[in-house]
Amino acid sequence: MGIILAILLFSLIIIIHELGHFTLAKLNGIRVDEFSLGMGPTLFGKEFKGTKFSLKLLPLGGACMMGEDDADDTSEGSFNSKSVWARISVIAAGPLFNFILALLMSAILVGAAGYAVPVIQEVESGSSGSEQGLKKGDVITEINGKKIHIYEEFQLYNLTHSTSDTAELTFERDGKEHTIQMEKRQFGDETTKRMGFTYSAEVEKPGFFKSIQYGAYTAKYWVEYTLECLKMLLTGEVGVNQLSGPVGIVEVVNDTYDAAAPSGWSVVILSMMNLGILISANLGVMNLLPIPALDGGRLVFLLIEAVRRKRIAPEKEGMVHFIGFAALMALMVFVMYNDIMRLF
Repeated sequence: MGIILAILLFSLIIIIHELGHFTLAKLNGIRVDEFSLGMGPTLFGKEFKGTKFSLKLLPLGGACMMGEDDADDTSEGSFNSKSVWARISVIAAGPLFNFILALLMSAILVGAAGYAVPVIQEVESGSSGSEQGLKKGDVITEINGKKIHIYEEFQLYNLTHSTSDTAELTFERDGKEHTIQMEKRQFGDETTKRMGFTYSAEVEKPGFFKSIQYGAYTAKYWVEYTLECLKMLLTGEVGVNQLSGPVGIVEVVNDTYDAAAPSGWSVVILSMMNLGILISANLGVMNLLPIPALDGGRLVFLLIEAVRRKRIAPEKEGMVHFIGFAALMALMVFVMYNDIMRLF
């Protein structure tokens, strides 16, 4: 069941990504030769209004074929016949649609299950918080100038700022906000310093408009989470061997299904949606990275063209994208190998 759900989830996210390219291509009068889901031989294909819609054998990836790699094709309706800003909008639309999908799924999830806020659970005697009146039940709304809307944002902040010894904490009590200066202290025989308070998640059920608002906060959180993970990867805090690919994600989907299944299909759907938000936001961010062969790499070349008002030689751009594609394939094989090894 995990494999089936993973394929369905991946397919939805990929279709939305490619639909972004497709929609902006059509709006800009660009000819789309093929819109496909999957890779390899075609299992099913049908032409509609000049575009072939097809389903491929391997449920990996998808494509919106617009002839963008054919530099010699400048005929009417071709990708390269359009202005640089029209082409930029088409390439950027894929990741943008992933962010929109993450927002929509977040709003549905928040509307159905609610959102969590960080609430003070316990304040230790002798802590700087207890001396300044911090109490159980206070809702954390800001830390060191960063607004906190949902529980996960506070968790992420603590994860990425664990070495800080001081913090300016703002909390809400009885509709009023209070700000205090916190500092880490030693308690008893402990050798490490702590802030001296614990917190927990308190779920609130919003109305329609708040579901959209807190859905946006949730989608934004997953984008920030992805960026922080990339930062940790670049700084060496996380190793390349800790990355997960399709095989690892299938395992996560399967584990999530096993945990949610006893509670019924409604919980399974919401759990899959939660994973979908993460994957869609992740795909949006990753595709905007300035890496050759990805949307972000193509955008770099288009932005250079917009500034120079002259296109970089197609053969040079093509070579850069080819090298980037080869490197990405090598990384994917490495990640898949690690995923498979972790199964045994």
